[in-house]
Amino acid sequence: MTNPIYLDHNATTPIAPEVFAAMAPWLREHFGNPSSSHAYGRQAAQAVGEARAQVAGLIGAQPQEIVFTGCATEANNLALLGVARATGSSRRHLVISSIEHPAVAAPAMALRDQGWEVTVVGVDGFGRTSAADVDQALRANTALVSVMHANNEVGTLQPISEIAAITRTRGILLHTDAAQSAGKLPVDVDALGVDLLTIAGHKFGAPKGIGALYVRSGTPICPVLHGADQEHGLRPGTENVALIVALGAASALAEADLPGLSDRLRALRDRLQERLAAGVPALQLNGHSEHRLPNTLHVSFPCVSGRALVADAADTVAASLGSACHSDNDAVSGVLAAMGISAARASGAVRLSVGRTTCMDDIDRAAAALIASWARLTRQ
Repeated sequence: MTNPIYLDHNATTPIAPEVFAAMAPWLREHFGNPSSSHAYGRQAAQAVGEARAQVAGLIGAQPQEIVFTGCATEANNLALLGVARATGSSRRHLVISSIEHPAVAAPAMALRDQGWEVTVVGVDGFGRTSAADVDQALRANTALVSVMHANNEVGTLQPISEIAAITRTRGILLHTDAAQSAGKLPVDVDALGVDLLTIAGHKFGAPKGIGALYVRSGTPICPVLHGADQEHGLRPGTENVALIVALGAASALAEADLPGLSDRLRALRDRLQERLAAGVPALQLNGHSEHRLPNTLHVSFPCVSGRALVADAADTVAASLGSACHSDNDAVSGVLAAMGISAARASGAVRLSVGRTTCMDDIDRAAAALIASWARLTRQ
């Protein structure tokens, strides 16, 4: 029995062979603590420094602006809570969008519990935030705006550079969660105009358990953990050298492949959409048709539960209903609800995300299996 075709790359990706090869020696042979002054420590510190430069290169940053974290959730918490700690009492207002990942929404609500005012800006029917709506939400005491770069469920890209043009003139910091976009399409911190940006390694070929936060030089931010002064004093704890090396290798690989990889992912995604639309009348696209991740296809199958469809096709296709970080139940996704999608349409929603290892034959076989499952479940 062959493994199912993997179409859940937005949940996590396989470790790229090049990344595993770069990481392996730091698991088997090299064990030094980067903070040690002897040869073993210096060797580890050099590896961390090289990885920092590779991550910076991927997003157009300076190496000293990269802070390694244990995951994107930690990076998001550091961004929001760290800025909050560094902000004076005169600025205690935060703006987020209604489709943020829980890794941003939860710390935002934690700040609200601490007396911060939090404004949640809505999205349109395509899952896109309006820069004008963000502008309307800003106040004299707004310290930070956090809007994700690309939505993890429907893939819609947000107008971050337009939002940045507004926040920068008002002296307001801007954070974007780029966990789903970094490594899949070109991401440049200066072009986006952001002050803070989150990266998740396992979304583009690195292992789970490693992330990074870009912090523009001069951005006021304090640590949220107490300890020693690793990572520019923002993330105490002995660095996980092997995983940091892996994130650096994944970043270098992605930088070398872009934008060709984006074009290939887009071709795979579009072929899948065309095949499914041809075989499933009334199939509906969720999210923006143009402003979306090149690898993400979020669609609603008519007259069937998405959960039942995914289960029926599970021997052939590995896919999901939406975010792997949300609870496993049949409640309408918060993202789809924010977009105003009906419960009936949301019930049939499935997220299909391709990746570096996906090929055209995978697409054709997956489409055929999903169409067959839909026809079987609806007795077409």
